[in-house]
Amino acid sequence: MSGWSGKSKGGELGYRFFIALARCTNIKIVYFFIYFVAFHYLLFTDKKGIQYYFSKILGYSKSKTVVSIYKNFCLLGQVIIDKIIVLGGIGNKFTFDFEGENYLREIVENGKGGLLVGAHMGNWEVAGELLERLQTRINIVMYDAEKKEIKTLMENNLNKETTNIIAIKEDFSHLYQIRDAFKNNELVVMHGDRFLPGTNTVEIDFMSKKALFPTGPLYLASKNEVPVCFVYSLKEKATHYHFYASKPVVYKYPANLKTRKEEIKKMVLDYTQSLERIIKLYPLQWFNYHQFWNE
Repeated sequence: MSGWSGKSKGGELGYRFFIALARCTNIKIVYFFIYFVAFHYLLFTDKKGIQYYFSKILGYSKSKTVVSIYKNFCLLGQVIIDKIIVLGGIGNKFTFDFEGENYLREIVENGKGGLLVGAHMGNWEVAGELLERLQTRINIVMYDAEKKEIKTLMENNLNKETTNIIAIKEDFSHLYQIRDAFKNNELVVMHGDRFLPGTNTVEIDFMSKKALFPTGPLYLASKNEVPVCFVYSLKEKATHYHFYASKPVVYKYPANLKTRKEEIKKMVLDYTQSLERIIKLYPLQWFNYHQFWNE
């Protein structure tokens, strides 16, 4: 995996346009404009990573790969709009199936906090109704490399009563914020399918080919002795999502330096097997656009 900078594409003007459109029109109208934006990205952006995923990993034909890339871009635009609508409190437009809600409640009731490891799949943030029912604070860990104006714009549209952003910093100060969140019996959410150069990784057989995955999230959970759930929220219809949460696991801290990497690899393997199962169910909703596999 290489070449990812931690930054998201898009400009402030585009974000503002879609936020305003979501506030004053029907969601179907907003989606209509997404089709044109997705077509622009299909024509004018680098698609090598996502093209490899559809053609080499999933084995799609050339024509099916092109169509799938376009559908993937459309879905990405839609889930971003959905995220803005939910976190910005713009009406209650979505319905959900919650699979594994009892596991999240179990974590909160145990009073030690917990780590939810997701992926750039679907859109777990839209499950606001579930998160509010848990009656605990949700901390979203994200890279601080977003364009300043876009990051500010998104933060201004978050529901700050239930959601907090922890930015990953070069001085590692975010680790203290994460530790404090666990101590306060709060949930911390991190993605487990991307990393920046220089991050500790392990190589895993993923979707039949070798790929690198970060060890940080699960190592952090083991060090703080908090339970881990793998979570995903996938779009099934225009306004309907299916939320998945796995049974919580508390991983033993790998204190032995000689066996640490192998022990962490076993933890990460649990995550990659979970992610692979979800990708096979929703192949169009994995939004990882850089070259992911080692080839």
